[in-house]
Amino acid sequence: MDVFDKLKILTDAAKYDVACTSSGVNKKAKAGGIGSSEACGICHSFSADGRCISLLKVLMTNACAYDCKYCVNRRSNDVLRASFTPRELADLTMNFYRRNYIEGLFLSSAVLKNPDYTCERMIETLRILREEYRFFGYIHAKAIPGADSNLISRLGMLGDRMSVNIELPSQNSLNLLAPDKSKHSILAPMGYIKNRIQENSTDIIKYRNAPKFVPAGQSTQMIVGATPDTDFQILNLTEGLYKKYKLKRVFFSAYVPISKDSLLPQVNTKPTILREHRLYQADWLIRYYGFRANEILDENNQSFNPYIDPKCNWALNHMDHFPIDVNYAPYEDLLRVPGIGVTTAKRIVTVRRNFLLNFNSLKKMGVVLKRAQYFIICSGKVVEGLKISQDGVIRALMSESAVHRYYNNFNSNPNYEQLSFFNNLLL
Repeated sequence: MDVFDKLKILTDAAKYDVACTSSGVNKKAKAGGIGSSEACGICHSFSADGRCISLLKVLMTNACAYDCKYCVNRRSNDVLRASFTPRELADLTMNFYRRNYIEGLFLSSAVLKNPDYTCERMIETLRILREEYRFFGYIHAKAIPGADSNLISRLGMLGDRMSVNIELPSQNSLNLLAPDKSKHSILAPMGYIKNRIQENSTDIIKYRNAPKFVPAGQSTQMIVGATPDTDFQILNLTEGLYKKYKLKRVFFSAYVPISKDSLLPQVNTKPTILREHRLYQADWLIRYYGFRANEILDENNQSFNPYIDPKCNWALNHMDHFPIDVNYAPYEDLLRVPGIGVTTAKRIVTVRRNFLLNFNSLKKMGVVLKRAQYFIICSGKVVEGLKISQDGVIRALMSESAVHRYYNNFNSNPNYEQLSFFNNLLL
């Protein structure tokens, strides 16, 4: 099998891993080197969900010793197998880079023989790129759960970002679908990477030229829809990962049914793309808007509202917090208003120091008044002629496609239940 046949197999096998994004690190080539990395992001290739990036996203091998039921590369699956040698993959990366096809490498792997052996092959690939070919472009490497910490350390010194995929949200799900993996084997390297990053940050303060351990941080990925885990459980786990392991990102991947198994959704089941989208929206609220997971969802409402985004849903369920006056409300309260984002909230806080804001000035600053007008006032005044009704607020907070879905469901299934807010409409 030639190297391009391998490339076709191993790039296709890597498409289900979405835990990659912009590089998150600024780095220029040293004298005699080639390649650079920009924190603002990279593009020109495509991840599994269609986002444009310019990483060569590939597996070292798809010949796996594990038999995870949800994975296309599982040991028992009858698929064509291939493996790169470290030299082949390093040469391929450099050839693609010189042709301006890519700006970096996203390297993962199935577990060939055992975690240590797999990790050693990945290390050798990165060593050739960094030390022999003097490649200073962006490299995202997957840590292999179960590999020795010394190997994880070496891999982290060669890469810019690392990730350990948690894959499934609970130990019970792992026991059922990935019996070769355990929560400990996944979280142990995650904790090790976090500690090394912290130690490295201290060393850099003392020694500015000290080698950097994964300067762009670490991330992880969870599969959504393969198990009965609720949105509430997934979101709480996400918040815990950010707090305990200082992750840069948690990525969510809607499960694509590819395996016939009684423990998995039917093969003809559509991927839960909307659910994945809602999780990303909620993740954004946790990271940038100051929300806690148990504010967005709770024990009584463990699933996202399919018609409106999590922020709007929170606002509708907490109308006692509104309206707020944009000329006097704290920054933290402004962030909770539908139609006001982080950048706009900062603009409001800055501009109102000099003069009082009105609705026209808010619109010019980027506030989406179609949504925000139901939750704000300007110096005690509401929007002129505004009529507030449940139906009007719902329409304002939903996209056009969501309005269509909502009223179709409302007319065809009067017993449909989602949240208490919609129950009130049915009275």
